[in-house]
Amino acid sequence: MTKPKITLTIAGNDASGGAGIAADLKTFAEYGTFGIAALTVIATMDPNNNWSHGITPINPKVVKDQLVTATAGPGIDAFKTGMLPNVDIITVIANHIKEHQMTNFVADPVMVCKGEDEVLNPENAEALKDVLVPLATVATPNLFEAAQLAGLKTLTSVEDMKEAARIIHDNGAKTVVIKGGKALPGTKAIDLFFDGKEFTLFETDKIDAPSNHGAGCTFAAAITAGLAYGLTPKEAVAKAKEFVTAAIKTGFPFNQFISPVFHSGYRLSHHKAIIE
Repeated sequence: MTKPKITLTIAGNDASGGAGIAADLKTFAEYGTFGIAALTVIATMDPNNNWSHGITPINPKVVKDQLVTATAGPGIDAFKTGMLPNVDIITVIANHIKEHQMTNFVADPVMVCKGEDEVLNPENAEALKDVLVPLATVATPNLFEAAQLAGLKTLTSVEDMKEAARIIHDNGAKTVVIKGGKALPGTKAIDLFFDGKEFTLFETDKIDAPSNHGAGCTFAAAITAGLAYGLTPKEAVAKAKEFVTAAIKTGFPFNQFISPVFHSGYRLSHHKAIIE
């Protein structure tokens, strides 16, 4: 039997199933890849305390051992990172990437939990900027994360996004896609892609889904799967934008706080188009 495309997520577990490795593995499956996961953190949410978050990091040695296991097989075609709870884990991952010369890397620089407005750990933001994101084939920050990575104030326009993308690219990331989403003014959900030479805007109509959960993870995982099939970063981002938009439209209320994006059935109608 021909080996399937193998995709790896290095991220946290979200017991709601909407984000983190759950969202990543579902996305990998919808794209038809064989998804594997290395767990970095367990994230919990307390429904009795206004959805407050708990963050329990995995021991860095255990993270390293998982990466050794994951990369001892027939080869990773593409991989991504998500929530990384401390500098030690970020460093372990960066060292493993360089040691094994891993390619097709999507860095989703998660810095906050949805519903929170503070960086999970300021030292993490620096480590992501200096150690991990420069290794990325595609970096996928949202507006807040892009501002942190670029050392800028709040991004409020496409021109701000362009400035941030240039800086992040100059710091080492091969390509950058900044997710404007619903945060930018106007009726369009705008993502900005930059490959070091030209900017491309990906636009869709905004969807009224104020509590959508897992869209960023799903978007990054879809880009990862696209890279595994040999798509260029720009092509992978275009397909991922289509994928996550469909997933947001079919999201559902999990509880009073979150509505996970849901992408069941996408592969049946779109998988052929993904790989052609």
